Amino acid sequence: MTTTYAYPCDMHPAEEGGFTITFPDVVEAITEGDTAAEAFVQAADALETALDVYVREGRPVPTPSPARGRPLVALRAVVAAKLALHEALAGEGVGPAELARRLGAGKSDVTRLLDLRHPTKIGRLEEALSALGRRLTVTVRRAA
Repeated sequence: MTTTYAYPCDMHPAEEGGFTITFPDVVEAITEGDTAAEAFVQAADALETALDVYVREGRPVPTPSPARGRPLVALRAVVAAKLALHEALAGEGVGPAELARRLGAGKSDVTRLLDLRHPTKIGRLEEALSALGRRLTVTVRRAA
């Protein structure tokens, strides 16, 4: 299964001025800005913050719905890899302690691998995903 971590968003003019962005797939992610461009810049951080709660609570990460003409907000590559690791653990029924054993690491190392805010080298995430029978691939597209 392939997952792309780019979520469609809805942008609305705010009553008090500026713009509000919401995500139909991640209702907890809401942000705003004085201009449409500013709101869109804030959108990835709001999305990442909301998804971090899903990971910390052990909840499944929502699958992005089709864009259907809505703008997409893509997550940073390292965050997408961490979300894929979270989903792979759940899919394989493997806990952090077992992944740590497979990697020859401590449980705290795996906790940091899953922390969306902790800086992690992408190679380490590749190793962790490989230990769960997954392969990380990268797609590069021209910026809109």
